[in-house]
Amino acid sequence: MDYDFNLFVIGGGSGGIAAGRRAASYGAKVGLAENDRLGGTCVNRGCIPKKFMVYSSRFPSTFLESEGYGWSKVSPTFDWSKMKTAIDNELNRLNGIYQGMLDKAGVELFRGTARLIDDHTIEIGDRKVTAEKILIAVGGYPVKPDIPGKEYLNISDAMFELSEAPKRMIIVGAGYIAVEFACIMNGLGVDVTLVLRRDKILRGFDEDIRTEIQEAIQKHGIKVMTNSQPIGVEKKGDCFYLKLKNTEDGSECTLETDAVNLSATGRVPNIDNLGLKNTGVKVDKGAIVVDEYSKTSVENIYAVGDCTNRINLTPVAIKEGRAFADTEFGGKSWKMSYENVPSAIFTTPEAATVGMTEEEARSKFGDAVRIHRAKFRPAYHTITGLDEKVFMKLVVDGNSDRVLGAHMVGEHAGEIIQGVAIAVKMGAKKSDFDATVAIHPSIAEEFVTMS
Repeated sequence: MDYDFNLFVIGGGSGGIAAGRRAASYGAKVGLAENDRLGGTCVNRGCIPKKFMVYSSRFPSTFLESEGYGWSKVSPTFDWSKMKTAIDNELNRLNGIYQGMLDKAGVELFRGTARLIDDHTIEIGDRKVTAEKILIAVGGYPVKPDIPGKEYLNISDAMFELSEAPKRMIIVGAGYIAVEFACIMNGLGVDVTLVLRRDKILRGFDEDIRTEIQEAIQKHGIKVMTNSQPIGVEKKGDCFYLKLKNTEDGSECTLETDAVNLSATGRVPNIDNLGLKNTGVKVDKGAIVVDEYSKTSVENIYAVGDCTNRINLTPVAIKEGRAFADTEFGGKSWKMSYENVPSAIFTTPEAATVGMTEEEARSKFGDAVRIHRAKFRPAYHTITGLDEKVFMKLVVDGNSDRVLGAHMVGEHAGEIIQGVAIAVKMGAKKSDFDATVAIHPSIAEEFVTMS
């Protein structure tokens, strides 16, 4: 049977674009549908604009720190609209770049919502096309807790649409998105309260990392309410009132905020309107089921990225997309490895991690696990006078001496762990770290000098 396309990609985010371009480079005729701006969540409502906001939020502390180095005291003012305009302009530029990349690769772009009619047919608006292979890369979307007044809760995407910063903000959630936004808004001068259902942030990360960040953000002025379950929201005048129930003793309280309740309680795969019921694609717990080569239960349909709910990180989706294209169109079969995937949390202080947590290592290797820790004030802050610390940790298998995990809280953690991740991925031993000459003076040297 002749098809309109060798490959049709549903979703113009990082994973879909990477797969489409790579497949086209091998001579495949590729179509791609996107109903929003190109680049997906990461470029438009996620990591890119959020990182710009992180940069902006850290200038107040930089002004203060400079005084210790002889700079005169300044009284800076912040213009939210100027920051927003600068970020929007950069996102528009990036969207143009993505469009240019698709055009150069020869990928035909369909603007609209794509829906599967059967295993080989896709409907976009009033047009239907056929494809030999179909790749689903529609990502995920944020969800709100199902409570009375939830219409007053803004999802995390709304952070990038605020016309001005509120004076007070309540953020509901303990994941990295919630904690990052709490730090951003706190740095920009907003009175922030972070509401957690349990007693600690960042479930799934190493316990020491969780503790270090939670203590640090509280020291920086963020109020953290633990064991608190949202049960309702009301609006009176210009204020919002979030009603909370204590998960331990059942007591209730109400918090007032000036303008925004930011709900950052998780994301789910964006597959509800895909027409999957018209195919044999299996779904489990709201996510598309795929094998190690990203193939679904239907022979010619594949899926990558957050809609599969494996590891929801942009670089992972990109690698999954490229692995799919190389395997199916390039004659270079390989599969994505989910072992030792590094990640960063752009809080203040920043954190980054790769490999096993201490808890994961002990569950697998038991008492053979050795832990190496270091906590210190970096040289930079010995002169600023601020009580800022760096925490670093190596998790080691005592039998093989292999470094199983590396974790850090402190300035430049993401940049530092990126390099350490190469060593961990290659199976480096603690003795290899010890044998490496330190770059002195630096924060990173502690990874090769800690005992």
